[in-house]
Amino acid sequence: MLQRTGSRLTSLRQSASYKRLNATSRRAGSVWPPQQQRSFSTSMTVKNQIGPEESRRGEDGRQSLLSKMAEAAATTLASVLVLGIGFATAGYVYHKSYKYIQLQKIANAFEPGDPVLELAAVGKDVPAPPSEQHWVMREEQEKIDKIINGTMKGHYYLIMGEKGCGKSSMLLEAMRKIDGEGCAMFEAHADLEVFRTRIGKALDYEFHEDYIGGYFSERGPRESTALLDIERAMNKLEKVALQHRAKKNKPLIVIVNQTHLIRDDEDGKDLLELLQQRAEGWAASNLVTMIFNSDDYWVYERLKHLASRMEVMSVTDLPKMQAIRALEKYRHRYFAEEVDKSVLEEVYDRVGGRLTFLNRVAKSHDMLATCDRIKEIEKTWFLNQCWILGSEMDDDVMDQQKWASAAMVLALALVDKEEEMEKTYDPETGHVLPSYPMHKSQEIMTRADFIRELDRLNLFAITSAAQVRASSVPMHRAFKEICAEPGFRQFLQDTLDRIAAIESLGRTRELVAKDLVLGGKYRISKPMSWDGRVEVQLHQDEKPKS
Repeated sequence: MLQRTGSRLTSLRQSASYKRLNATSRRAGSVWPPQQQRSFSTSMTVKNQIGPEESRRGEDGRQSLLSKMAEAAATTLASVLVLGIGFATAGYVYHKSYKYIQLQKIANAFEPGDPVLELAAVGKDVPAPPSEQHWVMREEQEKIDKIINGTMKGHYYLIMGEKGCGKSSMLLEAMRKIDGEGCAMFEAHADLEVFRTRIGKALDYEFHEDYIGGYFSERGPRESTALLDIERAMNKLEKVALQHRAKKNKPLIVIVNQTHLIRDDEDGKDLLELLQQRAEGWAASNLVTMIFNSDDYWVYERLKHLASRMEVMSVTDLPKMQAIRALEKYRHRYFAEEVDKSVLEEVYDRVGGRLTFLNRVAKSHDMLATCDRIKEIEKTWFLNQCWILGSEMDDDVMDQQKWASAAMVLALALVDKEEEMEKTYDPETGHVLPSYPMHKSQEIMTRADFIRELDRLNLFAITSAAQVRASSVPMHRAFKEICAEPGFRQFLQDTLDRIAAIESLGRTRELVAKDLVLGGKYRISKPMSWDGRVEVQLHQDEKPKS
């Protein structure tokens, strides 16, 4: 009992002292006991006094946590929104600036002082500034000058002529006179990817290859075909041409050199159609004048289908007097010597007015020997491609021999026609080579699909007027030598007979009856019957017994 009473008194004293301390601390503005020591008491009175305040503080803690979470979420959302707007703005600015820089680069490609012109001029042996004198001034040069400087507009042009006539040299000379201002020139190629690269280099257009915006999209702008890339380059060029016409009131000039190198297949047809459609539209609006330079006739046939504003310019060999003057200038340039006129005329008689031949002869020490060497080169080229094999040829080479014999037949026909012509040489204009219309040549060869391939190989030439003749004077001289060989006509006829025999064997089917070979006989009769049958009986002699 005493112990219980003592413990109760002790607890009451402690409770009274706690109340006094608590009241004193409230007056002093502090809380007693301190928060870290609040858990040492085990009395029920202390627990009852601090319980409601702990719950209030827990609710305040939970409210402050929710507010902090909302504040963090709002801050994150605002940051993402600011970053997104900044990134989108930067991307939009980059995209617009990239397009603007592209147009500026294409415009700069048509500014004066194009280094490509100087490189091409050196390769084509065209004098570069400050040399103002060209070695050969052709009649077509004045018209080409007007086309290149923008005076003549409203059309696009196809320049046709044999290899080495001076087509590219005239274009480069016209560009040199205006320092390449407003002009772009590039070489065609059979591969569309190479063609795309070359037109991009001429226009200084990268086809979005340096565009980094494609990293952030599922499909980049470079995921396309070469033909679609060329179409995009044409779209960019059209925008630049609109600005150029507004400033200078004349069209840009785009020259596609060696157009015949494009393959004559479906891809090549699509490419030529794309270029021609642009050329037609740009010629009508005076935006761009396109010039196609070709050695082969098939390009004209392709463009003829859709042509309405196309003009064809034919470039041929130089006439006799111009060729002699050109040869004289060439010779004076390389050796600083004066050549007798009779020698110059003899050179012309052997190689004609082809500029590439005249230049080669003028660079050599023995001009007449070089003329004969050129003729031998042409003759060898023709024989390697088209020589015939006679009556002993194997049937496996029949297809190639059809092509070769057709070429030989046409060459012989041209040689025979020269003998029938009243005039084959004019003292003023020079050589008059024999020719046949294209349809007549196909009739002579009995094939319509060979003549274009012969034109591509520079064995025969098809002019812009569809006249077929030898590709050059040395080539015609080679025809004459081949056809004048002893026994050539009979050898050609034997080859044709052998081809006809092989074809006949291919079309003929033989039926062999072995019974007849062994001496038997067939007796065929038609007995009287309603079904109209025929009876066949075999009668074979019996062999005598030995």
